Amino acid sequence: MARWSVRIDPPWSLQAWRDAARLALRHAVAPEQLDWLHGEEASLLDAPSLQGTDAEAGAPHDAPTYVAKVFVELAATCLCHRDPQRLSLLYRMLWRIAHGERSLLSNPTDPDVLRAMALSQAVRRDSHKMKAFVRFREVPGQQDAFIAWFEPEHHIVDRVAPFFARRFAGMRWAILTPGRSAHWDGQALSFGPGGRQSDAPTEDAREELWRTYYANIFNPARLNTRMMQQEMPAKYWKHLPEATLLPQLVRDAGDRVQEMHDRQAQAPRRRIPVPATGAPAVTDTAPATLGALRDAASACRRCPLWEPATQTVFGEGPPNASIMLVGEQPGDSEDLSGHPFVGPAGQLLDRALRELGIERSALYLTNAVKHFRFERRGKRRIHSKPQLTHVNACRPWLMGEIEKVRPQVIVCLGATAATAVFGAGFNLMANHGRWHVLDDATRAFATVHPSWVLRQTGDEAPGNAYQLLKNDLQQLVEIKPTR
Repeated sequence: MARWSVRIDPPWSLQAWRDAARLALRHAVAPEQLDWLHGEEASLLDAPSLQGTDAEAGAPHDAPTYVAKVFVELAATCLCHRDPQRLSLLYRMLWRIAHGERSLLSNPTDPDVLRAMALSQAVRRDSHKMKAFVRFREVPGQQDAFIAWFEPEHHIVDRVAPFFARRFAGMRWAILTPGRSAHWDGQALSFGPGGRQSDAPTEDAREELWRTYYANIFNPARLNTRMMQQEMPAKYWKHLPEATLLPQLVRDAGDRVQEMHDRQAQAPRRRIPVPATGAPAVTDTAPATLGALRDAASACRRCPLWEPATQTVFGEGPPNASIMLVGEQPGDSEDLSGHPFVGPAGQLLDRALRELGIERSALYLTNAVKHFRFERRGKRRIHSKPQLTHVNACRPWLMGEIEKVRPQVIVCLGATAATAVFGAGFNLMANHGRWHVLDDATRAFATVHPSWVLRQTGDEAPGNAYQLLKNDLQQLVEIKPTR
């Protein structure tokens, strides 16, 4: 049985491993026939290299092997581990997948899968520690130049450095580790050989300020030394300025908690919001154009929704559109992008319009409320239905859009939009799809909001809800533009 070797450089490179693995698969080299080498390692059995030989040049052109994205991501993570067997482990798993075990990763009891998951978890944990415990120190005599020293357990520098490039894009920095270094010059990220701890500054003037801040935010009532040591292992303490304070803060925690307990209770201060200055208000003198109306709405402070939102999301579309679609409020995607109906509900609406042969670009799309109302659940922002006060506060902007665009038809998507156009008390499910005539003779009807369709569950409910939306929107097919 022939034996071969392949060399991976650098050993954590996903692309290098993939190239070698593909080559081995094309030549039908079984896992037990292959020695995986990196660095200056030599094959114990002096196996010839599969790379750069006549064997590679004459490789048969078999159909490529496709694997799930989850396996590629798992491989990229495992390759950063220092386990010398990780390369052969991943190739063995790839070989099994390519030879019929397509659902290998779905078996959590498989020894290879268990080992790969353990390696991946260790690398992710090490990456998290690097993000949490790297401390930059200013280089003496250089402006906005910083160096940090860190000792990772695995080959994670290339994996984690882009995080710091995004987080600290405005300064020049370097992260030194024993085996690898990363450098950011303000424009590009580069990598080099490892360094020594003596190459990094020992401390800088900002650290005393940081220690003062840390001591003041330390909450003795929530002290849990076991959890603290689990999240911040002692081996990282030597690199953390705040670590010098921990012994004293832990010793004094009991006295500080008792002091907090004995302190006389104080009534909370009433928060008095500072009135916004310079924010234009909606007056009897309406902006002359749709663009001027948009500019005025961007600084609206008529209700408190503007404060947590990213931006005002105004309507978009032809200024003389024959059809105007009015939704409820922007969602998370709309709030971040500044454009209406670009999130999941907007994509469902696009699908319905496409199937009906209606060009979205010919419509004017807007919302009854121009700011995203949400509540936070962890890192997520969850949609929260706007109140009537929010609808009334935004109503002048919607009426201004209707006046400037002067559509032939208005379609209200959802109950909130119907309330803004038809008034309180409008029963959406009882009146959806029915035509009404507004005071200015504009024809209008209401239907369900696409987000309501997305919230339906069960076998038939989602399909029925989508069909209801399409049936109502079908009436727009007959609308012919008059200008």
